Amino acid sequence: MNSQEVLSLYETVAVITDQMLVAARKRDWEELVVLESRVAGHVSSLKTGEEPTALTGPTRLRKVQIIQKILAHDRLIRDITEPWMAELAILMNSSGTERKLSQAYGGKFAG
Repeated sequence: MNSQEVLSLYETVAVITDQMLVAARKRDWEELVVLESRVAGHVSSLKTGEEPTALTGPTRLRKVQIIQKILAHDRLIRDITEPWMAELAILMNSSGTERKLSQAYGGKFAG
């Protein structure tokens, strides 16, 4: 890949991570997973296709700006999803505890 193709891929990833942030804000977890998969495909392409060449001038600056944008999106997405994942873990643990009590007491437990 040449430098323009690489920048184009990075820009595509930035657009998708912005869409991921929108999905996370809406708590649309299914869409977030779909978009995350798309990002993974592009990142894989970058890993295999990006030549380790030193970029200079505006091209280097643009790549840095795009990466900073992607990282900012990632941080904001994590700020949204990490508390939700903690809530989910509590709910799953609570549900598991209720199920165990129900099994232990023959379904007479009404948690």
